[in-house]
Amino acid sequence: MAIRFQYNKISLQNLNKQLKVRIQALPILKNKESALRLEVKKAKELADSFDMDFRTINDHFIDGVRLWSEFDREIVKIKEIDVGFIKIAGIKIPEFKDISFSIKPFSLYENPGWFPEGVRILKEMVTVVAKRDLALKKMELLNQARKKTTQKVNLYEKVQIPGYEDAIRRIKRFLEDEENLSKSAQKIIKAHQDELNTSEAA
Repeated sequence: MAIRFQYNKISLQNLNKQLKVRIQALPILKNKESALRLEVKKAKELADSFDMDFRTINDHFIDGVRLWSEFDREIVKIKEIDVGFIKIAGIKIPEFKDISFSIKPFSLYENPGWFPEGVRILKEMVTVVAKRDLALKKMELLNQARKKTTQKVNLYEKVQIPGYEDAIRRIKRFLEDEENLSKSAQKIIKAHQDELNTSEAA
């Protein structure tokens, strides 16, 4: 990224301000990046633990797979998934709060005796899946934010800060050269005037 500047004191002041902003922001961005990296790891571990819970419940489901063919799928339906939002490192993240179901009434006399346990297993399974899906969503959002923060850290650290420092050096060198030339020119003019004054006096 080429940094635009002019060889004057106003441009030098502006570049110094921009450089100061980036130097101050860099440690904050690095801390944010570390925090997000940690939160991504936590969200992944949480999603993995819900996945293990799901597999455990699913094993029970598989054990009685023949029986499940008798189960009426209309009995258990999701009514509502209550999702709250929290802020992590300035990022709005969904978080599981609760889940409610609507249970269609069924006769215990006309249906197999394991139906209430089936209802409990299905509710547990759906709850774990909802929690896992939200944990994965959380991980995805945090990872996107981490990638953006990493890009900004790299931009500041590897491109903009060195670029501003280089531009400031060049302007300072130019202004010093200009000042030295001006002083040299003044000395030459003064020496020339002194010479003229000496010859007029003679």
